[in-house]
Parts: sequence; C-alpha cells; structure tokens
Amino acid sequence: MAYEVDDILEALDEEQREAALSLHGPTVILAGAGTGKTRTITHRIAYGILRGDYAEQKVMALTYTNKAAGELRGRLRQLGVQSVGAKTFHAAALAQVEFFWREFFGIEAPRVIESKAKAIGAAAEKLKIRLDPNTIRDLASEIEWRKYSLLSMDEYRDRISDRPAIAGLAPIRNFEIQEVYESAKVKAKQVDWEDVLLLCSGMLKAEPRALEHVHQQYRFFTVDEYQDISALQQDLLDTWLGDRTDLCVVGDPNQTIYSFTGASASFLENFESRYPDATKISLTKNYRSTPEIISVANRVRGSQNLEPLEAIRPSGAEPVFRGFDSKAEECSWISEQIADALRAGVKASQIAVLYRINGQSEFIESALADAGIEYQVRGGQRYFNRPEIMSATRLVRAEAASPTPRDMYEGVTAIARSLGWQSIAPNVSGTELEQWEALNSFVQIAEELPPGSTMNDFAAELDERTRSQHEPTKESITLSTIHAAKGLEHKMVFIVSANEGYLPISYAKTEAQIAEEQRLFYVALTRAKDSLSITWHKTDVNDSRVRTPSRFIALAQPGF
Repeated sequence: MAYEVDDILEALDEEQREAALSLHGPTVILAGAGTGKTRTITHRIAYGILRGDYAEQKVMALTYTNKAAGELRGRLRQLGVQSVGAKTFHAAALAQVEFFWREFFGIEAPRVIESKAKAIGAAAEKLKIRLDPNTIRDLASEIEWRKYSLLSMDEYRDRISDRPAIAGLAPIRNFEIQEVYESAKVKAKQVDWEDVLLLCSGMLKAEPRALEHVHQQYRFFTVDEYQDISALQQDLLDTWLGDRTDLCVVGDPNQTIYSFTGASASFLENFESRYPDATKISLTKNYRSTPEIISVANRVRGSQNLEPLEAIRPSGAEPVFRGFDSKAEECSWISEQIADALRAGVKASQIAVLYRINGQSEFIESALADAGIEYQVRGGQRYFNRPEIMSATRLVRAEAASPTPRDMYEGVTAIARSLGWQSIAPNVSGTELEQWEALNSFVQIAEELPPGSTMNDFAAELDERTRSQHEPTKESITLSTIHAAKGLEHKMVFIVSANEGYLPISYAKTEAQIAEEQRLFYVALTRAKDSLSITWHKTDVNDSRVRTPSRFIALAQPGF
C-alpha cells in the first residue's frame, strides 16, 4: 500500500498527531504503557520522510532491545519506509567500529567475545578462584554496570565498597577478577559489548574524519525507551548528534526498571532542562488493556507526577487477586486456568506467566508439564542458534548467491521441506515438534516480507534478525521474568508468587530500590490486555517460613 502524507496523520489520535507534527528540534514524548509509542514514532518518521523534511537514509532510530528494533523496522516497512537505520545502540556502534577500523586503521576491528561468562570464569581460574554460575552472572552484571556508568577501573575501585556485595566474593577479589578479565581481552584483541560502545565513542572523538562521516550520514535521531539510557549510551548519542538538536526521545519514567544496569531516568526527566526549547507531548490514552486493568495499574504507578492512563477499550473482567496455602496449590490453579483458556480458544502465545526471578519458574514449569501444556521459557535456547535454523540460513545464503535464485517464497519453503518441514503440523511431540515449529516460524518470516521480495532480501532479513536476535513468536505459553517481559503484551497474564521477598525482592532495602520494585510491578500489570491474575502463597516446598503477600497488593486492591 502506498501511503500519502495525510494517511499517516489520520491513523493517529490527537496526542500522537501532535508528536508526529513536531518534526524539528528537540522533542520529548512521555508515553505511558500501551499508549501507542511505537506507532507514534514510526508514523512521525514516515510523516517526516513523506513530507520531504527527512531524507530516509539520514534517520537513525535507536532502542535497547533486539525485539523493539525489529518491531521498529517492521512497522516502518509497512509504512513504505525501507532505508531508515532502526537498530539497537550496540548494533549501530558495532557497524561503525567495524567499518571505520578497516577504513582508517587498515585492519579488522577487535572481535566481540563469544561468552562473557566463560571469560570471567577463565579470569577467576587464573587467580585460583572457583566461581559458581550465579556468581559469574552477578560479576558480568557488575562489569556492565561499571562500563555503562563510565567508570574507569581506578574510579570503580574507589566506589567498590559502596556497591552491593557479590555473594561469596570479597570486594578485593571482585576487583582482581575484573582486572584479569580486562587484561585478557586486550591481550586477545577482543572486546565485550560494552567495550563496543566505548570504542565507538572514543574512535569518533579521536578521528575527525570518521566523526564528520557520521554527522553527514545521520541527521535526525529518535530514541525509544529513553528512560533506560545509561551514561555511556548518552555519551555516544551526544557524539553522534554533535551540535545538532533534531532529537526525539520517547519514554516513561514509570517503567524505569533497569537502574541496576546503570540506566538512569534522569536523562528523560531532565530533558527540558538540557533543551529549554524542547517540545513536550504526553501520551495517556491506553489502547492495550481493559479499564479494570488500567484502574489497578494507575493505583500502583510509581510517579504520581505523571498523568494517569486513560483506558480506551470497553469494560472487561475484574482482575483476580488470590492467595494459596502453598506454592504447589498456586501453580496447580494457574495451570488449570490456562488449560480452561486454551479449551475456550485462547491462543497459547497470548498467555504469559510472569515472576520476579528465574528460580521461580521451576514449579510453574512442572505444573504445566503435568497438564500437558506446551510452554517456552523466555531467554532459553536462541532461535537462530538452533541447528535446523542455522542449516536453513546457510541454504538461503547459497540460494541468494546463485546466478538464478528461485522466487523467494518458493525457495524458502523448498529449503524448509528439505530439512523436514511440512505445511501441516505433524502429530508428534517433544524435540520433533520443536524442530517443526522452528522451521514453520522460518517460513513465516518470509511471509512477513513485502510482496516482490527476493531471496537476497530474505537473506538480508535473516542476517539482521540473527544479529539483533529478533526471534519469531512460538505458539506456546510464555514463562518470563518481569524484566524480560518488558515490551511484550498478552491477552492473559498471571503474576505468580507476588510475595514479600520477591516483590519487592528481599535485597531491595532503600527507598529508591523499593520504588523501582513498585515500578517493576506496574510493568507486569500493564502487560495484560484482557485478563489479569495476581497470586501469592503462604509456604514454599521445604521451607517452614510463612510468606506474606506483597505490600504492593494493598496498592493494587483497595481495602486488601
């Protein structure tokens, strides 16, 4: 479909249209949950291009998650915009580092390490320190926090005593492991993903020709989820911008849930101080959830300085608040509710069970397995790392490089069939069914591309999705931590184990930490479209402690 300029604006509500019309200079959009922020920024970009204000190749749209970057690209394609650079900060920075390293230094850029965890483990072994997987994960997070906060090793050493302790590791050992980790990377001519951002910013500042090239290439910037930006990412964004001010940022302070990684909502909250002439627009109309769910979310929202959400959808079912004597009873009830919903015709991919930490998934996994319900744990095996998908991708690249490539859809389906796919789901289970579902999703990616796309287009799409890990949706129940569910939405959402010690998490002690846990609960609530259930339990297996409901339940349900 060919869009005209007026078509773009007609698809927006009054608030969204105001944002789309603000094409030049600094613009800040405060977008509440479910208010159509992705629609707004993609239509704004498309409107600017169709009007002739923007050159398509000079627009850079930035976000933080691979899924969000993929969604931005897909939405822009649907609006007829093909060449906008819609990427994560890391993907954009890596592309520039690889290009300019060859261009100006005549050598390949340092390689990104395959596994930070392995590198940390190797550094610890060199110091004769044995670390368990949880400690390695915590160390990886601490390294990321240090770099996102723009701290040198010396600056970090001065602040390490104020940092949360890493279980089983004295601060001096933490510091020593990080030193060895950094030295080993330099010696191996390798970098981690945070180094990519540091390298890009440093390279552009040190090489005027590279900086001028970037300034000429990109003129108009849009940053999604701006409440999640870190000092390091802000520094890189400032470098890309130079003295230009054509910057649009969109975010929601109520959804600031990544402070532990170095993210800071202060950049969003202080945007107007930095840019006194900025245009400010608030999106408050929620199109995702029923009024009943929005009422609960508005009571829980962390920043009362922001306007409450306004529900646009018709009335629906009241959210369910329910406590159980044991975790087993809680998970059994949830599996029964899910089974009833599936029988009633709700698609499995529209149902999610959310929890605070990964360790909480075990019992719900067991309950669903006992009921014969298929599920996927978000953050499990990467789709593009599956053997059958790697084989299919190699065959697509070979087909695209041939002198006479087949029609895209014909070629993709032929490749999928050669690896065992068929158009009708087989009557199998387990690994065989997983392989069919993976290949079926592969075919569906081809179906999402615009008519007339070629095998070369499909190969390029696969490369981009592999790099950004923009994975297809599997037709099964989603189990996820609340952090990993950010940006998703489901018809039916269960928030499980909403107990003190989980929500808020036990190590959240300060007022700021508790406020972030409250925002996390808000994020969980606003993932639900039609049905919301919040459950908790009194006792865990092999634990005599009596647990109490989360303090946030009293906010969500007056009179609790």
